[in-house]
Amino acid sequence: MNKKNLFTEFDSVPTKAWKQKIQVDLKGADYNDTLVWDSAEGLKIKPFYNRDDYPGRNYTPAPPKKWFIGQRILVHDASHGNQKAIDLLTKGVESLIFEIPNTSVVPKNLFQDIDLVSIPVYLQFGSFSSEMIRPFLDYNKNSGNQIFMGLDPLGHLAGTGNWYSNENKDLGQLESLLKTYPGQALLQVDMDLYQNAGATAVQQLAYALAQVNEYLIRFQKLLTPNASEIPVVTFRVAVGANYFSEIAKLRALRLLWKSLAQEYGVQDHCHIIAEPSRRNKTLYDYNVNMLRTTTESMAAVLGGANTVINLPYDALYHEANSFGDRISRNQLLILKKESYFDKVNNAADGAYYIESLTQQLADEALRLFKSIEKGGGWLSQLQNHILQRKIKESAAAEQQAYDSGKLVLIGSNKYPNPDDRMKENLEKSPFLQKASRKTLVEPILPKRLSEKEEQKRLQDEQTQP
Repeated sequence: MNKKNLFTEFDSVPTKAWKQKIQVDLKGADYNDTLVWDSAEGLKIKPFYNRDDYPGRNYTPAPPKKWFIGQRILVHDASHGNQKAIDLLTKGVESLIFEIPNTSVVPKNLFQDIDLVSIPVYLQFGSFSSEMIRPFLDYNKNSGNQIFMGLDPLGHLAGTGNWYSNENKDLGQLESLLKTYPGQALLQVDMDLYQNAGATAVQQLAYALAQVNEYLIRFQKLLTPNASEIPVVTFRVAVGANYFSEIAKLRALRLLWKSLAQEYGVQDHCHIIAEPSRRNKTLYDYNVNMLRTTTESMAAVLGGANTVINLPYDALYHEANSFGDRISRNQLLILKKESYFDKVNNAADGAYYIESLTQQLADEALRLFKSIEKGGGWLSQLQNHILQRKIKESAAAEQQAYDSGKLVLIGSNKYPNPDDRMKENLEKSPFLQKASRKTLVEPILPKRLSEKEEQKRLQDEQTQP
């Protein structure tokens, strides 16, 4: 068999030659004006990338060797929650996200017969009280279990406009927990809030970095875990529709966190929980949501998420149900078991476009992060409503693109089905419910792109035959 390398017979083509050939084909049109476009983040996206765009070395920290299929479980009763968890584990779920709204849930009963060493478990508490949190920390102490507590009082302030109690009490209680339970995975940064509110990828990365920096400034000496596999902080990320940008966003997050963690001398393992965004999901023609969540889950896997949680196609208007959960779970199972998305580790490595985009996102996010720190830091800029204003500006630009038809959501602003009727199918409101209450700061609120026209269509249903 002839093993001669056929490619040696061809001369390599430099970037300049490609651009000259393209310029000829454009017949006088300007290359930059015609083919180079600006992303929402202000990045210049070229029509092609080659070896000249690749630095020759991958600086992005390695992603996990395995990603886990996660699913949420709302737990009002520990025994019932345990039974549901065990049932889901037999159906392909590999990671559990328990939402715990009250203090009646007993850890021993909830975790019975669950292998917590090999199965990552994430907890989301309904309040920030020691009475609710400490039993789980005591249960997990010196156990080697993969239990992530998901505590983020700063994120609660950003999302609701208020502290749980007040700044001194909330951060003081967090400090007490970090002292009493060293080496446990307590902290979480909910950067999904920024994406669902309309922030750009650069803003999401910079604001998350600035938010975790607030914790590092206050608790640096307490954030040295005993075991290298236990992360200092977990990042909860929402994955949007811009496929390659979202892959690069997760990769850039690992790169940025490593740089910041090393500055403080803390462990730099970046643990990412990813789930599809709600911002581009629609009420009408809701089956298209399955296509959106599939590509977003793919981006999460290729970007290097540790755990991927899918969003059911009917999550906007139905209460949690077995059919919607099964479909969302099967989407991830198909990616893993039939599309073999778990067979190649770090598949995006060396892709010229993704490598370039990763570095550009990281550079721009770092520049914005430094600007935030010079302006007083994340908390100061939140209290002065600077972050809220910047996100609103980005959200308005994206909304304008959607309203004008430049940004397309099939079934909503493109090819809508006028015969769709949804009013009788609503089990819950698909729109943000704003409570009338006093807040310390303006909250960062999620909003979907298609809300305005959906509200009009629901009203029109009453008058249409």
